[in-house]
Amino acid sequence: MRDHDVQPSMLTRRGVLGGMGIASLALLSAPASAQETVDLDVPGGPSMRMVTTSYPQKGRMILQRSSPPWLETPFEVFDQGVFTPNNQHYVSWHWANFPADIDVDSFRLNVRGQVNQILSLSLKDVLHGLPRVDIAAVNQCAGNSRIYAVPRVAGAQWADGSMSNAIWTGVRLKDVLDRAGVKAGAVQVRFGGLDDPAMEGAPKFLKSLTIDHARDREVMIAFAMNGEQLPLLNGFPLRLVVPGWCGVYWVKMLNDIEVLDHPDTNYWTATGYRVPDTPYNTVKPGETGFKMVPVTRNAPRSFITNIGNGDSVPAATPALARGIAFGGDCGVARVDLSIDGGKSWQPAQLGADHGTYGFRQWQTQFTLPAGGAHTLMVRCTNTKNVAQPGFRIWNPAGYMFNTIETTHVVAAKG
Repeated sequence: MRDHDVQPSMLTRRGVLGGMGIASLALLSAPASAQETVDLDVPGGPSMRMVTTSYPQKGRMILQRSSPPWLETPFEVFDQGVFTPNNQHYVSWHWANFPADIDVDSFRLNVRGQVNQILSLSLKDVLHGLPRVDIAAVNQCAGNSRIYAVPRVAGAQWADGSMSNAIWTGVRLKDVLDRAGVKAGAVQVRFGGLDDPAMEGAPKFLKSLTIDHARDREVMIAFAMNGEQLPLLNGFPLRLVVPGWCGVYWVKMLNDIEVLDHPDTNYWTATGYRVPDTPYNTVKPGETGFKMVPVTRNAPRSFITNIGNGDSVPAATPALARGIAFGGDCGVARVDLSIDGGKSWQPAQLGADHGTYGFRQWQTQFTLPAGGAHTLMVRCTNTKNVAQPGFRIWNPAGYMFNTIETTHVVAAKG
């Protein structure tokens, strides 16, 4: 995380608030475009998806669901740069009942519970009353790549595009909590947004962090990404950013912070988003009797972005493989490429390091020795010496998939 020095931010008041008044976006009536489809290349099940450009502030996106909106980043975007453009940053909401109109003048961020002073902060208070910081971090859904689970499991059938990387600009959560004054005995901090359940009796979406995590100087309240205000679908005007942790904790349209003196018992913290408490959170299909724990930290992942399944690669001629990697809850130590299905590995060259929690580009040359079918694999090892596993991860909810990626190619004789 970097503090701003001379310039408090690349943003100005006009860039964030000026001219907005009430942010009116006709989200609920946005039609999905059926002019294009994409094949997510999944054997043994439906893999075609519509591509849409119909959502406000969004470009070309893969439509997974319209209500609530689930929009996946097309995979080719990851080959175009280390930071995902705002208009192609993936979108995932738990409830469809969230405001399409936000009055930035009346909006308030409330801080309450076990604090010495209850706060009701305006956007002006947040933007101009606290030190601003930047951090590069990957926002990844816990169910990213769920579509590759074998056997398939229920839930959003994301391919590899429910992840995006951005430079987030905002204020430290710790600074906000310090202003309120956290009382002795505080245990957790709970976060809520402007989205509400669409049906009576359903639990409001809330997530919690331990008090120590909330005050670790990395968790932030963001009002901008990649130098621009947050798109409404990505949480405008404020969202929580929890670097290194799954996107389910990154509460959008954040308007309520409650400090608790007891463990949070709400559904989304105490019951939802659970994985087996096993190495790599994996079990065999049908297995029972294992302990379940909450999803928390991201795991290391890496992808080849310039070569796809079924592509033709010249035989006996040097070729270039490139892609992205991230270490999960820490940095990238190394990326290795295999061109023989994992029998041997060669190190890749890492690109610029934009921060512990962001994408890291990589590239390496390779030569396929002969014509025919070949299997490329890429593996990330993080700075905690945790590497992606070579076996296929499976759990009942399809969370935390980080199996080594495999790309099948054909070597063409010149």
